[in-house]
Parts: sequence; C-alpha cells; structure tokens
Amino acid sequence: MSDDFSSFSKRSNLDSEDYYLSEEGYIVFTEKYHLRRGYCCKSGCKHCPYGYDKKTNTIKKTGGS
Repeated sequence: MSDDFSSFSKRSNLDSEDYYLSEEGYIVFTEKYHLRRGYCCKSGCKHCPYGYDKKTNTIKKTGGS
C-alpha cells in the first residue's frame, strides 16, 4: 500500500507534512495543508484550522492568522 500512497503524493504535489494515513488507511490532511490551501472545504476535516462545525454548518472565527 505504501507504493500506492507515494504515487498519490507525487500526483497531488503534496509534501510529506501535508497528510498521513490513518489506522483505517484513510488519507488525513494536516493543518499545514489546510492553511496552505487557503480556505475551508466544509467537509468536517479532523485538522481544520478554520473552526468549521459540521453539525451547525458554521465556521467559527479563530484568533489565529
């Protein structure tokens, strides 16, 4: 599976700090990736730096950058 994962990284132009594999085998994007992307996708991402709440469909303003 690591071969498939490394080819994903190359195709997607991602750094190794942009994501990791969960125990279940899912690709999980890091806060660094989300900040570099520059907007919230409203998918309820585990490391969302924008404060998105999937239950209320709102983005809570944070005191960060």
